[in-house]
Amino acid sequence: MVSKVKRLLIGRPMKSNELDHEKLSKVKALAVLSSDALSSVAYGTEQILIVLVAAGFTAIWYSLPIALAVLGLLAILILSYRQTIFAYPQGGGAYIVAKSNLGVPTGLLAGGSLLVDYILTVAVSASAGTDAITSAFPSLHNHSVFIAVAVILLLTIVNLRGVTESASFIAIPVYLFVVSIFVLIIAGVFKYATGGAHANVPEIGSAVSNVSLFLLLKAFSSGCSALTGVEAVSNAIPNFKAPAEKNAAKTLMMMGLILGIMFTGITLLAYWYGITPDEKATVVSQIAESTFGRGGLYFFIQGITAVILFLAANTAYSAFPLLAFMFAKDKYLPHAFMVRGDRLGFSNGIIFLGVLSALLVTAFHGNTESLIPLYAVGVFIPFTLSQLGMMVHWYKTKPKGWQNKFAVNTVGMLTTLTITLIFIITKFSSVWMAFIFLPIVMFVFHRIHHHYLNTADQLRICPATDKPCIKGSTVVVPVAGVTRAVLHSISYAKSLTDNVVAVYVGFDEEEINKMEQKWEEWNPGVRLIVLRSRYRSILRPLVKFIDTVEWKTASTDHITVLIPQFITKHWWQAVLHNQTSLFIRSYLMNQKDIVVATVPYHLHK
Repeated sequence: MVSKVKRLLIGRPMKSNELDHEKLSKVKALAVLSSDALSSVAYGTEQILIVLVAAGFTAIWYSLPIALAVLGLLAILILSYRQTIFAYPQGGGAYIVAKSNLGVPTGLLAGGSLLVDYILTVAVSASAGTDAITSAFPSLHNHSVFIAVAVILLLTIVNLRGVTESASFIAIPVYLFVVSIFVLIIAGVFKYATGGAHANVPEIGSAVSNVSLFLLLKAFSSGCSALTGVEAVSNAIPNFKAPAEKNAAKTLMMMGLILGIMFTGITLLAYWYGITPDEKATVVSQIAESTFGRGGLYFFIQGITAVILFLAANTAYSAFPLLAFMFAKDKYLPHAFMVRGDRLGFSNGIIFLGVLSALLVTAFHGNTESLIPLYAVGVFIPFTLSQLGMMVHWYKTKPKGWQNKFAVNTVGMLTTLTITLIFIITKFSSVWMAFIFLPIVMFVFHRIHHHYLNTADQLRICPATDKPCIKGSTVVVPVAGVTRAVLHSISYAKSLTDNVVAVYVGFDEEEINKMEQKWEEWNPGVRLIVLRSRYRSILRPLVKFIDTVEWKTASTDHITVLIPQFITKHWWQAVLHNQTSLFIRSYLMNQKDIVVATVPYHLHK
């Protein structure tokens, strides 16, 4: 039954040689890897205005120069990451760049920040998409957490079906969103140009007495949340069709162009229409309503905006598993993240991402505004470290024309470092958790790495001197009665060695006498040792007996404890029986340096 449900949700298993068919074309890659960045136009302008209106309505004209600064930063990042793509075509982005040029600890900080950021990406996208739905249908406000978690579950299932299939699912709504925003911008500009917009907005340059540099920097840093997701293309280069780096670079440039146009258009319309933030209506919702009225086009734009905000999470679903794979390959995350699932994706990474982001949405009660500052800091730290790493790379390798490349990354590093510091200073109350959480993440990476290195040291052999030790075998079979499960186990034990002993632990004389009588009547050719337990414990006397056997025979024999266990036909039937064999096996596996094996006997009814 479970297998049938899995096949229905995920699809048929794919062969390993079908991996090339899972590579992305530029059209699909733009949809999958740019959905996070493109969707940020739905809240980037809004984040700027939320800060500015604190100084009064007159201050909203500052959104225009701030947006211009954000566009400049976008151009720098696009050029910088384009260079990264060609320098490190194996993918991994900031993690690989920082690790290779700045050392492992810095690489772990950059990669760890990105992994945390991808979890936040899914949470923010799901929450922001829910906000768009509840703006159109206010009655759903009380169900926002449920909606967000349900969408995360849906996206997790879609991505478990494979990269190509998830890209096909996502491409249409992403491009519909881009077209709808372009239509909104064109219609909005036309309405403004023809005098259709009558909002009384402050003139550019209007004096605002209580606007401070601190406020402007805070608004600028908030607007930079529109740049999250720009790095995803450089992280996921292996997912592109050949030539991977060229296709990735073209996709990155196209994403930057589309994002720049949409962000500029929404910011201009918000200013011209005199839009201010509203808890129950997003900025895009207000612009659409002002342009088209509350009709069919308005609801279409709200609907497709909600969809793209949800699908923005897919950028993380594409990049997180690949980055986790690289961490696992370097022994900083569990090796389970290296395993490809039935559909050739890194399924464990996809599931892990879905579970953590759903927990985050629940913990923050779907409050997008609470998550965005932490989310933006998580991505600007890798931005800065990646640029610094590329500076070191160009300086060390000095390829032809390296000075210009070095200059681009230097400007990028100084800019993103400034933004990071602005975020920390102006939004410390929202981002202080990063200073606790990131060191914990780094500590976990080091503990995992230490475990793998320690395990490898203990398991490593010297081929010249370490040879198999040939010994005899003594098999101990714990028995609870004379049953077919015991018959099955003793038959198997005797096929291995003649040195077999059965052990029975009894609690009172009457049941001990019955057991000895039954065993004598059966006479399986194996000696029965009876242990008396005054305190009704099976484990304690059994372990003492095994210690005695081990002490007497360890130098000549391997000690094997062979545990009989019957397996019920239905899972619920197992609840009806004592799981003594499981407890014995678990204890002996963890406490004794002996062989512990289970001989199953399957019940048919």
